[in-house]
Amino acid sequence: MNSAQPRIFVAGHRGLVGSAIVRVLQAQGLTNLVTRTRAELELTDQAQVRAFFESERVDQVYLAAAKVGGIHANHTYPAEFIYDNMMVQTNVVHEAWRSGVHQLLFLGSSCIYPRMAQQPIREESLMNGPLEPTNEPYAMAKIAGIKLCESYNRQYGTDYRSVMPTNLYGPGDNYHPQNSHVIPALIRRFHEAKLIGAEQVVIWGSGNAMREFLYVDDMAAASVYVMQLDHASYGANTAPMHSHLNVGTGADTTISELAKLIGKTVSFSGKIVFDTSKPDGTPRKLLDVSKLQSLGWSARMPLDVGLQHAYRAFLATNKLP
Repeated sequence: MNSAQPRIFVAGHRGLVGSAIVRVLQAQGLTNLVTRTRAELELTDQAQVRAFFESERVDQVYLAAAKVGGIHANHTYPAEFIYDNMMVQTNVVHEAWRSGVHQLLFLGSSCIYPRMAQQPIREESLMNGPLEPTNEPYAMAKIAGIKLCESYNRQYGTDYRSVMPTNLYGPGDNYHPQNSHVIPALIRRFHEAKLIGAEQVVIWGSGNAMREFLYVDDMAAASVYVMQLDHASYGANTAPMHSHLNVGTGADTTISELAKLIGKTVSFSGKIVFDTSKPDGTPRKLLDVSKLQSLGWSARMPLDVGLQHAYRAFLATNKLP
């Protein structure tokens, strides 16, 4: 191990984003990584987090730990979504600062933006209108995380940055039948429908809602890229009152088109039916990624290829026929 390497704590290293960040860091030869499972370190417990930072003396933090889920999970567990996320963020950011960590990257979500924000959504749209009700508690927690990082930067001179990814998918995703996001939920549903020879798959909503999807290894690459930008470059390209960067592809698709693409990927030959009694969520959510592109980073993975990788990962990691 190279002792000159920064000692990097990846919070949430077993999750979708955290595991991808570990892959990217290791691919760059950065192997002085610190990780903890939830059983080893409960991030909602301030005393545990304080003891961890005091003993480990890390140099950088990637804050990828979060409670996440789709519309159903956000609707069912709103208290957990706001409490758990706010506690994790508050504890990690504050204790990182207390222990002298100068660099931290906070990972948020595109749901921080107003439900009817002008498309594509610029970073400056933050807090300019009402949020989408179906995930408001989670969004409020993530907004608080951005402001937490901004406030510590202003008062203490830290270099805590925030990135706001669009909808993510890929290896390491959660394929729970009710609590997962749209791509893993549909991959599982189409796969199970194919296995039993179902004539149709029913999908929530009208199919007209539009979403942008980013392959998780692209997100991880962007996160490491942003963390490694020199301070002048990062500061010169972000508005002083909105110290966060959007991360996405700059292109979106309808849920209907997505469903057809996943059906094709899984080789499901039945019908796709939309249940219009169920909510669509935000009508459209496309991020303006021009700031990050101006800093030299763009997404690489096409959606159809990324879905093939995601399906292979699903088959390899899930004990389904």
